[in-house]
Amino acid sequence: MLNAFTVIDHDGALASAKAAQVRWSRGQQLSAIDGIPITVKDLIACEGLDVRYGSLSTGRSPAMSDAPSVQRLRAAGAVILGLTTSPEFGWKGVTDSPRNGISRNPWNPSMTSGGSSGGAAIAAATGAGVLHLGTDGGGSIRIPASFCGVVGHKPTFGRVPTHPASTFGTLAHVAPMARTVGDVILMLDILSGRSLRDWSQPPTAFAGICARPFQWKGVKIGYWEMPCIGPVDHEVDAIVRSTINALAQAGAAVEPIRLPDQDSLPEMFKNHWYVGAAARIAGIDENAQAHCDPGLLAAAALGRELSAVDHARSQVARAQYGAKMDALLAQYDLVVSPTVAIAPFEAGADVPANHGYTSWIEWASFTFPINLSQQPACSVPCGRTRMGLPVGLQFIGARGADENVLIAALSYEEMFTERFLSRGAAWPLRPQACA
Repeated sequence: MLNAFTVIDHDGALASAKAAQVRWSRGQQLSAIDGIPITVKDLIACEGLDVRYGSLSTGRSPAMSDAPSVQRLRAAGAVILGLTTSPEFGWKGVTDSPRNGISRNPWNPSMTSGGSSGGAAIAAATGAGVLHLGTDGGGSIRIPASFCGVVGHKPTFGRVPTHPASTFGTLAHVAPMARTVGDVILMLDILSGRSLRDWSQPPTAFAGICARPFQWKGVKIGYWEMPCIGPVDHEVDAIVRSTINALAQAGAAVEPIRLPDQDSLPEMFKNHWYVGAAARIAGIDENAQAHCDPGLLAAAALGRELSAVDHARSQVARAQYGAKMDALLAQYDLVVSPTVAIAPFEAGADVPANHGYTSWIEWASFTFPINLSQQPACSVPCGRTRMGLPVGLQFIGARGADENVLIAALSYEEMFTERFLSRGAAWPLRPQACA
């Protein structure tokens, strides 16, 4: 059992599907995704369904209204199949929780699906729905996309509204996942735009994304080849380098880079993430805390040890780093990297055995820096290891340049179609072409 879902809404899904069928028969469809089955992560409010955050500390209480992202998908006619698994409050890069147990990789059930949107990735990989709504605060869309061989896009911060606000603050994004880049583009267009329920969003609207020709010739790529912590697994490195070489052969100009302030980023992220964990745990009754994930409690304890001065200094350092990343992406059209430095490892563990890592943050240091800088990043399938486990490639762009990232990813998908269809034919919903 892969354990992708916490709730399956049989009756609601059938009713929505029948309504969509009637609309299509009358030529009154609401959008290109009217009638398309989707899933929603068990951290996002979905009217009428029990959102439990993977926690034994939450009670049965059906959501009274939809989050803005769910509201937009429902208004477009999407058929909500149910809620997908997450670690407790989405706190780590694998998917297991006290409430729902262990979620497993569809390519090898003894291995982890990654997280925290692991249930969404499993559903995407196995065809249990076409579009999948997750969240990403440190890699939670891109890590499971890489481990499960699907597409996951963390948008520019603020492009998709978040409500209610996360205790993890401006690290947290609501994000789409699917089998193909075209599906992700269509989903992101529906999700994008300002909601008055999310004060952190900019008041300006984001333009839609439309398909256009893309040529790799002359594209300037910064190849981020080494993560903030540890080495890259030799198989992952070889697979990614072969793809980088293919992009160079297609005409891209590739230069190796390091991120600005790279050595200090893990501590910067921890200072934000652990404080968020502490704030989340502070809202839980002390008796109920005894049933929480011990790792989450340990992270919260570290967060409580940080002073307000420590946190303020970290925010200043983050602002300086973000400005340097904006400058870096003014020099390069794209930054490309492995999505994760390692291949999927044993399910039920937070870190792989015999690697020397002590937390998920250490092996996920290709993803969390882009949450700190708030730039768009898309993970696409890049190949498989000798054990048949997926490896992901990450495209990163300038803030607001989601279209550049996704059109490059779409071109890459067309170059390497077999990487996207290796589990059977997907259902690609194509983005509209530019007028």
